[in-house]
Amino acid sequence: MIHNCPRMATYADLAYLDGPEAKDSFKTLGFPNHGFIENDGAQCHIIANESEIVLAFRGTEPSELNDLKADLNAWPDRAHNGHGLVHNGFQEEVNKLWPTILERLHVMKTEGKHLFICGHSLGGAMATIAASRLYNTDYEATALYTYGSPRVGTRRFVRSFSGVRHYRHVNNNDIVTAVPFALLGYVHHSKPRYINYYGKIRNLTPWQRVKDKLRGRWRAIKKGQPFDGAYDHSMKYYERFCKENADGQS
Repeated sequence: MIHNCPRMATYADLAYLDGPEAKDSFKTLGFPNHGFIENDGAQCHIIANESEIVLAFRGTEPSELNDLKADLNAWPDRAHNGHGLVHNGFQEEVNKLWPTILERLHVMKTEGKHLFICGHSLGGAMATIAASRLYNTDYEATALYTYGSPRVGTRRFVRSFSGVRHYRHVNNNDIVTAVPFALLGYVHHSKPRYINYYGKIRNLTPWQRVKDKLRGRWRAIKKGQPFDGAYDHSMKYYERFCKENADGQS
């Protein structure tokens, strides 16, 4: 299952394309069935073949005012699954798409097909909420893959779907993975698959991660990159490093 991480990174990257642009790319990758769901700025691709269905949520686009509003609307709201609180802005983005997602899943989902959910940035947050809603239903996800996702909900919320297998990727100093702040009660779902300064996925102790992050910041300073956390958030790095770590991962 772990070798799906590079594939899902590619799908999360393609999710930034509009429907017609993405359709041919997904078809080339072995998904002849493609649906593009869009409502008031929120977007999701649902693709399928004989054995798999993938929900790929689009992440934040800085030029989209709706995305920025969603990211900034950090006031906690009651989770749709009835457990704990979630980021209001992220939940509202999922709400825009949810009825159509359920309709498409009902049509595409057949016995034996695996459902995977993925997304980067805002898309990762939306993917996490989607996985929580489908947990313990006929459409429960086989696995969830997120890249540079912010925190989504409170501890009670993330515990409510702790059985979901989640490959949560964090690239070195990616600033988005540090918000919303833990002081507001937000926590991450699952342990991180941390990508270190050298581009390797490693399971580090807290102190090792501090040292590794300092290496990353020092490298950025030498390169004249003052916004190290923004550079590390780029989806192109997540896709590249997941592919480079596809074999011999720790």
